Amino acid sequence: MTIRVLLADDQALLRSAFKVLVNSEPDMEVVGEAPDGAEAVALARATRPDVVLMDIRMPGTDGLAATRMITADPELADVRIVMLTTFEVDEYVVQSLRAGASGFLGKGAEPEELLGAIRIAHAGEALLSPAATKGLIASFLAQGGQGADTADAGVGARSERLAALTAREREVLVLVAGGLSNDEIAERLDVSPLTVKTHVNRAMAKLGARDRAQLVVTAYESGLVRPRVE
Repeated sequence: MTIRVLLADDQALLRSAFKVLVNSEPDMEVVGEAPDGAEAVALARATRPDVVLMDIRMPGTDGLAATRMITADPELADVRIVMLTTFEVDEYVVQSLRAGASGFLGKGAEPEELLGAIRIAHAGEALLSPAATKGLIASFLAQGGQGADTADAGVGARSERLAALTAREREVLVLVAGGLSNDEIAERLDVSPLTVKTHVNRAMAKLGARDRAQLVVTAYESGLVRPRVE
């Protein structure tokens, strides 16, 4: 199966480099390029990509607004978005994850990391490396944890559903929020990776989360996990 990729970045040279890289892979193809968020949304609706590489900062409609529009469209429910940032700790990272992005990646990432991010997002997982998760936690700390802007209806509803999680699902959620992979969680709990994946999927279903990234946001915003200053 070929992974259909949409590139959204205001830098033409960077889009060209990404296009060459993606098209060099036998299981991927670029189906569109957008210089701003508005065109990214239009192309997403026209081409139905599997994954969108979305720059956060673009003129006009930025990547955050475009992500919200794409994830709010029922016809684009299967589209996964990976946010591209100049720095992993970005002021818009938390908002983009709340908006439905599957994760984020620094623009300075190695080519194999970028290709891996596309495959991970396409597989329905979330691109949240330990380094990226630490950046996310730092953002929560900078915002004072549960700030006023975190209390939207969607987050509140997911937080209330924490009561529906089993003790094991809560335990797995805490470890997911810590940036651990399924394999690392499996080793920590002495269970199989498949068992961990089942717990993660059940937690996502109960919390109404699109993917792993949303689980991390919910874990912190609900207070199940609280960031600590090292």
